[in-house]
Amino acid sequence: MCIRSNRFTRFALLLTLAAVLTVATTAAAGDISKSLRVPEAGVTQMITLSDGSTMAGQITEVGDTTVKFKTQMGEMTLDIDKIVEIKEIATSAIKGGRYWYPDPNRHRLFVGPTGRMLKAGQGYFSDMLIFFPSVGYGITDNINLSAGMTIIPGIDFSKQLFYATPKIGVSINKNLSVSGSALIIAVPQGDDDDDDDASVVGIIFSTATYGTDNAGLTVGLGFGYVDEDFADNPVVQIGGEVRVARRLSLVTENWIFPEVDDPLVSYGLRFFGEQIAVDLAFATLLEEDPLLPGIPFVNFVYNF
Repeated sequence: MCIRSNRFTRFALLLTLAAVLTVATTAAAGDISKSLRVPEAGVTQMITLSDGSTMAGQITEVGDTTVKFKTQMGEMTLDIDKIVEIKEIATSAIKGGRYWYPDPNRHRLFVGPTGRMLKAGQGYFSDMLIFFPSVGYGITDNINLSAGMTIIPGIDFSKQLFYATPKIGVSINKNLSVSGSALIIAVPQGDDDDDDDASVVGIIFSTATYGTDNAGLTVGLGFGYVDEDFADNPVVQIGGEVRVARRLSLVTENWIFPEVDDPLVSYGLRFFGEQIAVDLAFATLLEEDPLLPGIPFVNFVYNF
C-alpha cells in the first residue's frame, strides 16, 4: 500500500474538513412530529419549549395540535407548535429530580478514542491545546468522521498539519462498545521553496470500551505508519473515566510505545455540561524520576 503523496494529500484532507464542517453546520433539525409518541416504561422525555423552559415526564396522549404531558406536578396540555425538542432518556438518569446527562466527550479520552460512537446527526467542535481544532460528525450510528488542521501562528498555510479520523464501530451490548479508526496526518516536507512533497503518518487503531456512561475502561491497540511503512510492534492504550459528580469526571489515558521503556501517563479532570466539556490534565513519562505533576493539557469540546 502506497500512502505517500504531495499537495493532493493536503488538499484531500482539507476537502474532508470542509465536508465535515458543511454537513455538521447544515444538518437540519428533524421534524418534531416524529418524536411525538407515548414512551415505553423506563423512558423519560425531556421537552423543551420555545420559551426555553424544559420539563421532564412522559407524553400520555398525542392529538392533532396538542399533547398531554405528565410530570411529577401533574398532567398538562402542551401546544405542539411550542415544542422545539423532545429528548428521550432512561428514567434511571434522573437523580434527585435532576437529569444526569452523559459526558458530551464520551467518544474520546483526552486524545485517544474510546469504543463509543457519535449517534447519527451528532457533531462536535474540539479545540485541543488551542492550536489543534477539529470537527466531528456522526454520519450514521456506526460511521463517524472528524477532520481538522493546525492553526499555529507564524507558519504558512501550506506548512500546517492536516488531519482526519474516520471511525467505524458498534455497541455489542449496553456495556461494551468496539470501534476501529485511522488517524491520518499530512506532514509537509521540503523547504519553503518546494512544498509539493508531504508524508502521511498516523495510526490504524482498534478500541474497546467496557462500562457505563458514568464509569468505563478503554483498551486500544494500534500500528503506527509513515507513508507505506508500518511499525512491526503495536502501541497500546489503556485508560478510563469515573464520574464523581453530576458535572465532573476523573479521566486517565496511558500509552505504551514499542521500543520505549517508559510509558506515557496522563490524568486529570473533565468538567462538563450537557453540550460542553473541558479537560484539564497533566501528562508525563513514568520514568525513575518523572516530571511531576507533568506537562499541562487543555481540551475544549462543544457538542451539537
